[in-house]
Amino acid sequence: MKMAGKGLLVVVSGPSGAGKGTICKNLLDINKDIVASVSATTRMPREGELNGKNYFFVSRDKFEQMIADDDFIEYAVVYDNYYGTPRRFVEENLENGKDVLLEIDIQGALQVKDRYREGVFVFILPPSMEELKNRIIKRGTESEREILKRFEAAYKEINFVSRYNYFIINDKVDEATEKLRSIIIAEKCRVDRFKMQFIGE
Repeated sequence: MKMAGKGLLVVVSGPSGAGKGTICKNLLDINKDIVASVSATTRMPREGELNGKNYFFVSRDKFEQMIADDDFIEYAVVYDNYYGTPRRFVEENLENGKDVLLEIDIQGALQVKDRYREGVFVFILPPSMEELKNRIIKRGTESEREILKRFEAAYKEINFVSRYNYFIINDKVDEATEKLRSIIIAEKCRVDRFKMQFIGE
C-alpha cells in the first residue's frame, strides 16, 4: 500500500508590513519539502532582490501578453504595478505531490481561492496598526506618500481576514512561523484530504 496524491497549496497573504515575507522565508528554511512559487511583477526590484529568485521582473507589455495567454492562476494590480502567479509551475508541482507556497497579495489570494477550493489560506496580521506603520517606515523602501498609501490600504485589507481559513498574529516571527508549520501539518491530517491509492502489494 502506498500513499499518493496531490501536493498542498498554501496561500499566505496580509497587509504590507505584516511580515508575511519573513515568515515564509523562515518556513522554507526549516522545511525543504515545500516549494516557493515565484511571482511575476512589473515593479522595479528593491535593493538585494534578484530576478527569478524574489520575483520575475517583466515589462508591462510582457505581463499583459501573459495575461492574454492565460499564463497566470491569478494576477492583480497592487500600488500601480501588476503581480501574478505563473500557472505552469504551480500546477506541475502540485500534480507531482509537492507542496507549493504562495506569498501573494489579498486580491490575488481571493482569485486563487475561487479556482483552488482545496487550498489552505492563511492571513498574517500585525500585533497592532501602530506596529504595522513602524515596520513599513523602517523598511526605508517607500516614499512618505507610498507609506501613507500602504497604511490606508492595510486598514481595508484587514477586513478580508474572514475569507481565509486561518489567521496568525505576527508578534514574534519564530512563533508565527511555527504556527504556519503547524497549520500545514494539521491540514495534511484532515480526513477529507485523505486519499489512498493501492499500488501493488
